[in-house]
Amino acid sequence: MSGGPPGPGRAAETGTGAGLADRGTSTGSGDAKAPSDPGGDAGSGTRSARLPLGLGLSTAVRCGPELTAPDGIEAQTCVLTQGEENWARAYYRNATGRALDAALTLMGPGGRTVRIHCVIGARDEPASCETPRETGGSPAEYTAVAEFAGRGGEGPLLLRSGSNSGMVTGS
Repeated sequence: MSGGPPGPGRAAETGTGAGLADRGTSTGSGDAKAPSDPGGDAGSGTRSARLPLGLGLSTAVRCGPELTAPDGIEAQTCVLTQGEENWARAYYRNATGRALDAALTLMGPGGRTVRIHCVIGARDEPASCETPRETGGSPAEYTAVAEFAGRGGEGPLLLRSGSNSGMVTGS
């Protein structure tokens, strides 16, 4: 895998993160203007601005290194912050030829954790998996880890990818 230059709107990012994180995901600053509702309230002459979710807030992204396991799974794990919200996202590509399971864990202040399980299809296409958003604490207090293994816990751990550092485990 080769990381490309940061894309547009990536100025708010910290740490590493070019490469898998650049593929098919927007983490831009959301500088677009909110459209106005030309109708407004009937007869009142007022207009209401509608802002799509997330638009207007910049998103900071802190990613660990891109890792590739000998078996063919590639991953990069990041912690994203937008306003008061923090969440984890794992970018991956599965070239193993078989479906896998992934566990993505977001660890926050006070020992709080959020863990989700993602089914990773047998397609060799870039994709991502992410946790629900959490609030509280500073962004620096959040870390994330993604672990990839065979379906149903069958077989060894193929790859462990973290937002701060990485570790490849092979079979």
